[in-house]
Amino acid sequence: MADGKVLNVRGREVLDSRGNPTVEAEITTSFGVISAIAPSGASTGTHEVLELRDGGKRYGGKGVQKAVQNVNKLIAPKLKGMDVTDLRAIDQVMIELDGTKTKERLGGNAMVAVSLAAARAGAAANGLELHEHLVPGSKLLPMPMMNIINGGKHAGTGLKIQEFMIVPVGATKFSDALRMGAEVYQTLRTILKESFGPAAINVGDEGGFAPPFDDTRQALDAIVKAIVKAGYEPGKEVSLALDCAASEFCDQGVYSIDKRRVGPQDLMDYYSALVRDYPLVSIEDPVDEEAFDLMALMTLRMGRKVQIIGDDMFVTNVERIRKAISKKAGNCTLLKVNQIGTVSESMDAAKLSFEAGYRVVVSHRSGETEDTSIADLAVALGCGQIKTGAPARAERTAKYNRLLRIEEMLGKKAAFPGADFYKPKKS
Repeated sequence: MADGKVLNVRGREVLDSRGNPTVEAEITTSFGVISAIAPSGASTGTHEVLELRDGGKRYGGKGVQKAVQNVNKLIAPKLKGMDVTDLRAIDQVMIELDGTKTKERLGGNAMVAVSLAAARAGAAANGLELHEHLVPGSKLLPMPMMNIINGGKHAGTGLKIQEFMIVPVGATKFSDALRMGAEVYQTLRTILKESFGPAAINVGDEGGFAPPFDDTRQALDAIVKAIVKAGYEPGKEVSLALDCAASEFCDQGVYSIDKRRVGPQDLMDYYSALVRDYPLVSIEDPVDEEAFDLMALMTLRMGRKVQIIGDDMFVTNVERIRKAISKKAGNCTLLKVNQIGTVSESMDAAKLSFEAGYRVVVSHRSGETEDTSIADLAVALGCGQIKTGAPARAERTAKYNRLLRIEEMLGKKAAFPGADFYKPKKS
């Protein structure tokens, strides 16, 4: 093991996949300089930690020089000399230094970049891969949930639902799942181009196509057609999943979707019909982020058939997750490190979810970077699921390629959940 003392911490302003500034943190040790980059979301939950931006004219107000200065002037002096292998202690120092529930002082973007860099540096100090450092003996590769049609805030179309995903449930190993997903994606490209012209294969923030659809069933029908044309059986080999991001189309309890305005009961009927008519296995954020009781009713009604995920509602926050558990709202937590600010807190959120029998999906953000930390985090947690976009755009494929390498490194030890990916996991 190398000397794991933190010699220096440095922040800098870099760009994410949308061309907006974000924070990169570097931790200098005796064995090298280790870095990580904070991602950024577009459709964000109200209760996420604060992403500190500068305001003003520079970068349209989206600069992160204040957050970078917080890394350099406030965080760095506190972390110098600390043992980089003790991630929880490092995270706790930042949490106490910030002193607010929503990371308003330091900025969640500053803290998550440092926390991820510390996790990576700790792994390097121990001569381990990141997933091994976080959880020794971890070996379960995740099922990819691949966003291949973008809507909502991730695209400029009339689709209200934000993500239409494919899930290669028939795969027996990660590399096969990735191949199957990529084949369906490329087949969908051909179908959309032939049907609607080249403009239909423009891509949204997460690499999925943004065709001129304004109805949910149009998108689902196109994907089912692509699955069949690619040579797979819908529901048996490749299933479907949705991220609705319903808070974005909800106004005072009324939901505007598919050119209709519906109340809570009609919304549940709407989703039930989709589950009946399509091979859906997972629905994320089907209701407004504060509608815990409606989420509970949906879970009771269809939670045995499909996974009901909380993202904007849960925001990787143990208090919000605990409330959901008490109400039996949802049966799965979407885990985004930058929603809560540190790796330790996100792992606590996963632990709480597992203990309650909830599943966990590790997720990217729509504003991503070349950082691959979440691929290792998914393996470390053994959650068996990851969302990291379409098999396109380097900030997305970087995560998939990292998982291919992990699978290769694990060799015969590598495990894969297959069709069992959405079964509950107890810690």
